[in-house]
Amino acid sequence: MTAPQRNVFLLACCQALLLTNASGLISMNGLVGYALASNKTLATLGATTYVLGSAVATMPMSLWMAKVGRRRGFMVGALVNVVGCGIAVAALLARSFTLFCLATAVIGVYNAIGLQYRFAAAEVSSPARKARAISLVLAGGIGGGFLGPPITRFGKDLFATPFLGSFVLLAAVAIVALAVQSRVDVPKPTAAERMGGGRPLRDVMRQPIFIVAAVSGTLGYGLMNLLMQGTPLAMDFCGLPYAAAATVISWHVVGMYAPGFVTGSLITRFGVLKVILAGVAVMATGAMIALTGNEIGHFLGALTLVGIGWNFMYTGGTALLTESYTPAEKARTQGINDFIMFSTMAITSFASGALVSSTGWAIMNWIALPFLALAASVVVWYARMPKAARVVPV
Repeated sequence: MTAPQRNVFLLACCQALLLTNASGLISMNGLVGYALASNKTLATLGATTYVLGSAVATMPMSLWMAKVGRRRGFMVGALVNVVGCGIAVAALLARSFTLFCLATAVIGVYNAIGLQYRFAAAEVSSPARKARAISLVLAGGIGGGFLGPPITRFGKDLFATPFLGSFVLLAAVAIVALAVQSRVDVPKPTAAERMGGGRPLRDVMRQPIFIVAAVSGTLGYGLMNLLMQGTPLAMDFCGLPYAAAATVISWHVVGMYAPGFVTGSLITRFGVLKVILAGVAVMATGAMIALTGNEIGHFLGALTLVGIGWNFMYTGGTALLTESYTPAEKARTQGINDFIMFSTMAITSFASGALVSSTGWAIMNWIALPFLALAASVVVWYARMPKAARVVPV
């Protein structure tokens, strides 16, 4: 195994452990929030604070890692997650919804740092293999899809307080991640990356290539998050057991990350824009399946397809983003892209609980469709543009 292959493998393992935490939290977040919140329409507020924690941390963490390096940043993220899980345990013991929301915000910092794995994959690979490296690292998340929800389900009744054991186990997963992160060898930041500089951020952001990259990743993640966060609560309202919701979330996460084994190759063969458009179509199909019924099969089919659509849109957007900046502009550009994405996710996380509680599961899926049409329109606009106009010269 060559050094780049070894690093991609280790980063994929880090991604699997990150998603073990994320999918585990997602599968129980709405139920924990519903149990602790006095106002039940705020049941998914913990998901919102999770995303807000990610959004607030994104730019500072990106700039900090440009100074100290990826490996140190990744390891700090794992330790932060352990602290967040400890706060969640305290929240459950105190039956404090406010403290629980603080816990998810702290855990969100780990998520913000962990999403930099995809950029690290591009940095340890050659330009020709960059898209494949990104998609393979994202594919590591399939392990999290299988492990996260079952771990939280196993931990749910380990102690007298429901879900307390789930957070103890997620903290242990983060400690395992810490050990793996210590073995990753990402190139140290160059002088240009440490110093920063380059074009003003507004000039980078007004490039058509940045716009389509940000729209693809942001709408893909935001709409996926809207439907994913509301699923456990919607299934509970339909009288379906928690075990069924955990299974649906598991297969949703598999749908999100299993395509990573081929997405890079598809981008190389068909082009990134066609892959993004395919992602829009697959996600729209998932939303339409959700409109046909409220049985376990409907939720399972819908959320699996939503996950696959997200993978195509997110991987394609990430690949485009890496072409939009110089080394001096990298940290700021990556940071602002993820800040936009997490800010959108914060809105959809909050809206998810309110919509499920007040209007129902079907309305959420109807709302997703016009936004997917917008994403497709932006990609088509970019595809028809002359190549020379897609990137503003440095």
